[in-house]
Amino acid sequence: MVFYADIPARRARQMLGDIWLVAWSALWVWAAFRLYDLVMNLATPGLAIAQSATDLAGNISDAGDSIGQVPLVGETLSTPFDGMSSAALSIADAGQATADAVSLLARFLAVSLAVLGIMSFAVFWVPIRIMFIRRASAARRFVDASEDLDLFALRAMARQPLHVLARISDDPAGAWRRQDRAVIDALAALELREEGLLPPAS
Repeated sequence: MVFYADIPARRARQMLGDIWLVAWSALWVWAAFRLYDLVMNLATPGLAIAQSATDLAGNISDAGDSIGQVPLVGETLSTPFDGMSSAALSIADAGQATADAVSLLARFLAVSLAVLGIMSFAVFWVPIRIMFIRRASAARRFVDASEDLDLFALRAMARQPLHVLARISDDPAGAWRRQDRAVIDALAALELREEGLLPPAS
């Protein structure tokens, strides 16, 4: 696999782009964690209510149990305490449900922020990098010696603008048929450069 171009300037741009993608992703992940923490602050009242109501329910239940031990009237007197304890537990459940909803919202917002932020750059950069890797890797398989350059010379004659070909030879097709190595090498180098590669050493 060819991950970076042979040409120094292009390779430097690719490396900078990859580094920026990592830094950009790290920035948005950090922002997502900060957003999560900020939203989770809204869950604090719900958690406090749940904890306080749970403690209150326990205290009321203990008081009811104590009163229930009074002879003759204890069971009757403890009944309201049981109701109050159940009501307090209902309040605790509501507080916990509120905190859980805020936690779910915080996770959703944080993940959404991270994904959208990262994708705002990755959606452009990653396809460019994948396309380069695929094309450069395919080209590398076809060029490992100077004898393999004919294919790239042919591609250059088919794809490059005429004024670019004219700078290399007035008759590039004729030079290719005559096996003019200088012209073939120049044409191949032109095409390989498009793929980010350099010709093999002679």
